Amino acid sequence: MKKLLLFFGLLITVPSLAQDKLEDLIAAGIEDAQRFATDYLTPGTESLMHNVANGWIQSAEVKKPLKFDISLIGNIILVKDEHQTFTLNTADYKNLKFQDGSTVKQVATVFGENNPDITVYSEVKDGDITVRVPFELPQGLASVNMNILPAAFLQARLGLFKGTELKLRYFPKIKQEDVDVGLYGVGLQHEFTSWLPAEKLFPVAISGIVAYTNVGANYDFTNNNIVTGTNQRFDLTVNSWLFQLQASTKLPVINFYGGIGYVSGNSEFNVLGNYKVVDGIPIDEDTDEFQNPFTVENSVSDMRGTLGLILELGFFGLHVDYTFAQYNNASVGMHFGI
Repeated sequence: MKKLLLFFGLLITVPSLAQDKLEDLIAAGIEDAQRFATDYLTPGTESLMHNVANGWIQSAEVKKPLKFDISLIGNIILVKDEHQTFTLNTADYKNLKFQDGSTVKQVATVFGENNPDITVYSEVKDGDITVRVPFELPQGLASVNMNILPAAFLQARLGLFKGTELKLRYFPKIKQEDVDVGLYGVGLQHEFTSWLPAEKLFPVAISGIVAYTNVGANYDFTNNNIVTGTNQRFDLTVNSWLFQLQASTKLPVINFYGGIGYVSGNSEFNVLGNYKVVDGIPIDEDTDEFQNPFTVENSVSDMRGTLGLILELGFFGLHVDYTFAQYNNASVGMHFGI
């Protein structure tokens, strides 16, 4: 489970969370597994789309042609309580029940914690008899005392021509044990006030940006407990777009900036490989073997507002800002350039 959580922490390693396995839910049937996975993963994929849309712009002023800088930027989503749990009603499921007989409970999302552990069961057909298969629901980041979602990357900007600069961001695909995670993005910013006749005398710069970020993650695993199989893996792809208008002051050392923007994105979480339910066939299924059993898709469409400040000390600078949105976000960074 720590490797599943790494999808959402990106660069953070979290301790092992015992034997919790999202794929165990396949024992309840594909429809139930997909329904649970959607509710469990949605806050993680939605917040990741917001997270990687941040940090694109710290000033409405763009670089002059052929001038550039390189930044190291870190973004952090601050997880709200409302995103740590969801309501699991067994009436919405065909074959998933709480072992204590409850019908409705608040259970952990990828950000939450089940304390104490919550045990559910599904029923499988084993020949002429029906057998209950119990297992614990997956935990989330709160179970390892994390209430943030971090991301980090390198970012560069280059002045192209009057009032326009190109932005690139990148984090190389890293492999930790069985997890691969990588990020890249591209953006274009144009400063509208650069066309004013007295542009150098105007105290505020105003610009617009369009930017795209892609995150790819893959986790290879083999589970030999409740569900076994071959070539089992989770594959996550996130695409995030930012459209934003930005304004900033034009002072020598310390400047303030702010913007109003729109985030749009989509994600696809694929459960891939071959899966076989141990000791039986799930109720409402005709087989105990499944290939590439399901996909969880999510999308976001949200307005956002950003406030920040930047300190410029010659070729070196620091920035910090805060974004207000469905998933609030803080960004810090340093840059070097000319």
